Amino acid sequence: MVEAHRQSVGGRTPSIREVIAAGTATFSFEFMPPRDDEGEVRLWQAIRELEPLRPTFVSVTYGAGGSTRERTVRVTERIASETTLTPVGHLTCVGHSRQELRAVVGAYADAGVRNVLALRGDPPGGPGNPWTPHPEGLNYAVELVRLVRELGDFSVGVAAFPDRHPESADLDADAAVLVAKAQAGADFAITQLFYEAAPYFALVRRVRRLGCDIPIIPGVMPITSVAQVQRSVRLSGAAVPASIVARFSRLDDPQQVRAVGVEVATELSRELLDAGAPGLHFYTLNRSRATREVFAALQSEPLLDGAARRRLRDGLA
Repeated sequence: MVEAHRQSVGGRTPSIREVIAAGTATFSFEFMPPRDDEGEVRLWQAIRELEPLRPTFVSVTYGAGGSTRERTVRVTERIASETTLTPVGHLTCVGHSRQELRAVVGAYADAGVRNVLALRGDPPGGPGNPWTPHPEGLNYAVELVRLVRELGDFSVGVAAFPDRHPESADLDADAAVLVAKAQAGADFAITQLFYEAAPYFALVRRVRRLGCDIPIIPGVMPITSVAQVQRSVRLSGAAVPASIVARFSRLDDPQQVRAVGVEVATELSRELLDAGAPGLHFYTLNRSRATREVFAALQSEPLLDGAARRRLRDGLA
C-alpha cells in the first residue's frame, strides 16, 4: 500500500538523502508559485488538502526566469514553519548573482529548510530562448550544486530529463550531465514530466552504465485538460505518445478528460513503482483533486519493501 510519510531519525525529520537511502519509496508534490494573493489562497488550499497524505516532501517552483523568487522563498518558509510538511527549497541560476544565491540558501537554512533543488532554470524569455548567465552568477546547475554543498549540510536534488533537454546534443549527453551533477554533490534527481515509462528507464540505464547510482525520482502530472497537455509539451519538451493522445481525442466532456487523465497517471505510476522506481513526484499545478485521486488509487496496490526495491534498481544497470 502507498504510504507517504515523514519518519523521525534521532528526533528530527530525515533528509531526502536519508529517506531514499533507507529504500523507502518517496511520494512528493510540487506546487507552482502564486502570481498574486488570490493565487496564494488557492495554493494554500491545495497544500492543506494534500497535507493529510503525509508526503515525503513538497516543493514550490520559481516562476519563469526566476520572476517569483521572493514569493517562492516566502511560501517555502511558511510551509516549514506552519505545516507538518517537509519542504524542498527551489533555487535557480537565472538572474541571480552568487551573492544573491547564497542569501537565498541562507534564508532557507534560517527557516529550517535543509533540502534544496538546484536548477539552472529556463532563460528569462522561456524555453527556446538563448541562455545568458548573470554577469556575477553561475552558468550551469553543476556549479549551483557545488555552491549549495559548500554552504552547509544540505541534501541537494537536481533535474533529470527522460526526453532530451532542448539544449542537449542527445540523450547520452543528458545522462553525462546528470552524472556530473551527482559527482558535484547531488543526492537525488527529479525528472521532468513524461507520459510513458520507457524513456525514464532508458535514462536510468544510461546513467547506471556510467557508473552512477544517483536515485532518479520520476515526475508525473495527471492530465486534467487537453490544453494542459499542449502547454506542458511546449514548456517541458515532453513527448505525448500517440496512444495516449488517442485516449483523449474523442472526449468533449471536461470531467471525462479528467477521469481519463487520472487513469493514465495511475497506470504510469503503477508501472514505475512495480519496476523499482524510488518514488513518485507529482506536478500538481496547485490543484489537489487529481493528485489525490491517483494517490488513492495507488493505495490499493502493495508496494515492494526497501530491499526488494533496491534489488530492482540495481538490476536496471
